[in-house]
Amino acid sequence: MKIEDSFYIGYITKTKGLKGEVQLFFEYPEPQDLDLDTVFLEMNGKLIPYFINQVKLQPNQTANIYFEDVDVVEKAEKLIRKKVYLPNTKKPERNPDEFLIADLKGFLVIDETRGELGEIVEIHEYPQQYVAVVPHQFREILFPLNDEFIVEIDDKKGVLHVNLPEGLIDLYLNS
Repeated sequence: MKIEDSFYIGYITKTKGLKGEVQLFFEYPEPQDLDLDTVFLEMNGKLIPYFINQVKLQPNQTANIYFEDVDVVEKAEKLIRKKVYLPNTKKPERNPDEFLIADLKGFLVIDETRGELGEIVEIHEYPQQYVAVVPHQFREILFPLNDEFIVEIDDKKGVLHVNLPEGLIDLYLNS
């Protein structure tokens, strides 16, 4: 399988115990909707299938997983920080009216004061908030995606209107 035939769901964060159990951190917004019988781990630019023996979803966007043939901690340690994918054929159907924060990736950002900043190239999820990454004047600007800063989302045109705090953009451009 190729990366373009799959979608990213998260990465292996750590081992648990001595019997090969690993923890998967989900960057996919709805992990409970995923079919987790076989996943693909990216190793040296290739996707390698891993068959799941047991999976326990946790409430904090993680799951504890036992893979077939990974039965000792030494084998599990080799999987830490590996990106995890599922085939596009297993991507859950979404309601077309549903809009997620992750859908803002690719949107053009226009600030009320500074004007056009650029396109959102990445969205980081932190425990308290989502943070947009926008390349601007050969630098990266990061700002929280919250109701305080978002003025309007035009999902038809792919434009996000924001009112960022005074000095935030200068902080990135002058560093």
